[in-house]
Parts: sequence; C-alpha cells; structure tokens
Amino acid sequence: MDLRREGVVFVTEHSPQSTLFVQYIRDHIQCEVTLASPDDTVTSLASDWPLLILDADHLSEGQMQQWQEALAEQQLQAEKDDPGSCLAALNMRDEVHAAEVLTFMHLSGVFYRHDSLEMICKGIDRLLDGHLWMSRTLMTRLIEFFRKQSINSYRPACGLTQRELEIIGMLGSGASNMQIADRLFVSEHTVKSHLYNIFKKIDVHNRTQAVNWARQNLGAPPPLMNLHGRKGGNGCNRDPV
Repeated sequence: MDLRREGVVFVTEHSPQSTLFVQYIRDHIQCEVTLASPDDTVTSLASDWPLLILDADHLSEGQMQQWQEALAEQQLQAEKDDPGSCLAALNMRDEVHAAEVLTFMHLSGVFYRHDSLEMICKGIDRLLDGHLWMSRTLMTRLIEFFRKQSINSYRPACGLTQRELEIIGMLGSGASNMQIADRLFVSEHTVKSHLYNIFKKIDVHNRTQAVNWARQNLGAPPPLMNLHGRKGGNGCNRDPV
C-alpha cells in the first residue's frame, strides 16, 4: 500500500481549528487527510486507512475503544493482514495520561497537547514510514508495566478461574454480554453468572469498576490491532538524539 497516497484520517469534532490543522498537515506532509467526527462509523470511511489519529480531547475512552474495535473488526472481515494500518492518539495531557491510555489502547503513536505542529508533522511522517512514535521514557514505562503483568500472570488473580479471566479481559475490550457469549459459545445467562461471581471475588459492583480493576491487576486486554509490522529501533524514538 502507498501510505502517503492513502493518507490519514483525523477523528475529532469539526471546527475551524480542526479544519486549519488538517490543512496544515496536508500541506506539510503532502498526503491526503480526511476529517471524521467521533460519531462517524468506520464503514463511512475509505476502505484503506494506513493511519488513524484519535483526538483525546474530543473522544472519551469508550469512544476510542469503539474505534479500535471497529477497525479491528473491519480488518478481520476483509481478511487482510495489513501491517501498515495503525492508530495514534493526539492531545495526550502528559506522559502519565499516555501510559494510562496505552493500558487499554494499542497505539503506534502518541502526541501531546504541548507538541508543536512541526513535531506532529514529524511524527505523522514517521508513522507513515512504518515506525512507532513514542518517547524513550514512555516506552520504558510500558516495558516495566508489562514486565510486572507478566510476573503477576503466574500468580492466582483473586481466585478467578481461567474462564473468568477470559471474560474480564473481554470486558476490558468493550464487549457486551451477548458478544462475550458468542465468542465463548455459551449462553448470555452463563455470562451473567460468571460476571456475578467475578464482581463478588474482586469486590466491585459494576462493569466499569471491574475493567478498572483488571487494568490495574491484569494489564491490557489482548491486542485487537495487528501491529507486528511496525518498525522498532530508532523509529520509535521521538526524543532528540
């Protein structure tokens, strides 16, 4: 795929500011940039999207997860294995915020509110070349986080069974009871029974609390996006060398 010909999709609220931002990116990177609303659907976009940027200032965590899941589902239905496609997030408050979002989103690029337009253009350019775009310190945070989760995975998680761990992981990916039932080939009633037992074991009262508990104790849900083709090494480094 010619990534620069296919271009970028920027998901944010339509405004004069976002229109000017899109025009700036279009002029300085010389690629097509499409503006999409948070309430748009994936199917309303072009079939090929090498880079999709989600504006964290105008999308909730739930909306960001919905876009991630919908894009993953679209790729599965198309039976494509396209390592060029990736997600990035714009307007992260700081590195702590970015690290938190990366526990449930599988992003190839991270841009902060304080980033200059020149820095954003440089990052988009690197992402279109197939690289990651994150700071060294953020990558270090992620490595430490997943190292701890790997160690914890060998320990019992509050008495949760393997099936209960599967279900709580699906909750973190935003799946409904019906979707969980379909994936596990069980009834929706069985899923509800499992959820009752899960909530009791980890001492929470609803799905949101269960998801937050899982993020803190079990790590991110299984990746939904195929990012194995993204390049590492110097390409993931946004810090000056």
